[in-house]
Amino acid sequence: IEAGIEEIIFVTGRGKGALEDHFDISFELETTMRERGKSLAPIEKTRMTPGSPMYVRQQQPLGLGHAVWCARHIVGDEPFAVLLPDELMVGTPGFLKQMADAYYELGGNVIGALEVSDEDTRKYGIITPGERKGRATEVKALVEKPEPGTAPSNLMIPGRYILQPEVMTILSDQEKGAGGEIQLTDAMAKLIGQQPFHGFTFDGERFDCGDKFGFILANLSLGLNHPEIGSALKSAAEARIGQ
Repeated sequence: IEAGIEEIIFVTGRGKGALEDHFDISFELETTMRERGKSLAPIEKTRMTPGSPMYVRQQQPLGLGHAVWCARHIVGDEPFAVLLPDELMVGTPGFLKQMADAYYELGGNVIGALEVSDEDTRKYGIITPGERKGRATEVKALVEKPEPGTAPSNLMIPGRYILQPEVMTILSDQEKGAGGEIQLTDAMAKLIGQQPFHGFTFDGERFDCGDKFGFILANLSLGLNHPEIGSALKSAAEARIGQ
């Protein structure tokens, strides 16, 4: 929303109904809050316009590319953004807002970029870099999870993308890549040379919440910076460490 996006699509699987409920109107909660004279401000940001968010199901876990393709009929022929929810980006403005500003200047496809250590390149899609201009790097190629020592750079793709709709046509081929899954990275790679393609380096902090340590670290870091609980949390953490 901060980046100016008005239509939100969730691609979900079985057992994820709580996501839909979270963004729905909770009559019981709101009625109780009003009766008790409490402000509704804390839940206002979860209230969306009618018809948004929209939800589609990925019936089988066939990869990120397949999940994106499941939303093809809603996306249509418009550029769209992809956000992986286990990648938490904390910055001001938000990463997608930063990327959207770059997109309006560069056009084409803009994907997130973040430097990682040599030993971690095997975990991610990696950018083969071209010309660099500020925080924008021309993308010459993309490599999915290269083995240590073979990565073309240390720039990984941290779960944020702004893509042109032509990638949906490529994904329709259902071609499988690394891990036997339909990889978004492989489909994006086929757009390179046909459309402008840049990586944009994030100015902020990233947390990998798909990892146990990363999830705990994200909660601790955001908690320590929270104006209401930060001081108490810091004291509790220091006391715990000292035991």
